[in-house]
Amino acid sequence: MANLSQLMENEVFMAFASYTTIVLSKMMFMSTATAFYRLTRKVFANPEDCAGFGKGENAKKYLRTDDRVERVRRAHLNDLENIVPFLGIGLLYSLSGPDLSTAILHFRLFVGARIYHTIAYLTPLPQPNRAFAFFIGYGVTLSMASRLLKSKLYL
Repeated sequence: MANLSQLMENEVFMAFASYTTIVLSKMMFMSTATAFYRLTRKVFANPEDCAGFGKGENAKKYLRTDDRVERVRRAHLNDLENIVPFLGIGLLYSLSGPDLSTAILHFRLFVGARIYHTIAYLTPLPQPNRAFAFFIGYGVTLSMASRLLKSKLYL
């Protein structure tokens, strides 16, 4: 079993850790962006969230939906749906001994696709921009899974 110092010497794992930090930071930013839009547009999902803006019927007008808030929220949900599988598969892939340049290409493509997906979603850019970014990221995760299943796992 590998110890921590061996893991820190594994260039592929360290590349994975670096790109994972970027993509998780981006995902955390989406939470902050959702909160920012909710506060600046005074759009809340729960009655207790709008208590500072009034009581009773007056507060109810802030319990509504807003296109910008929903757009950021949906982009964040899409991150959750795509980044979580990347984390699991990418971790296993990075520990399976892949070629460094191939692994870095996978990681860069995924992170770039997720950042572009967010830009395309929030701007909003016309389709197929967002779909293109989604399928690149999804394809990268599938590619890592395929390589992992073909080379290292016993089925």
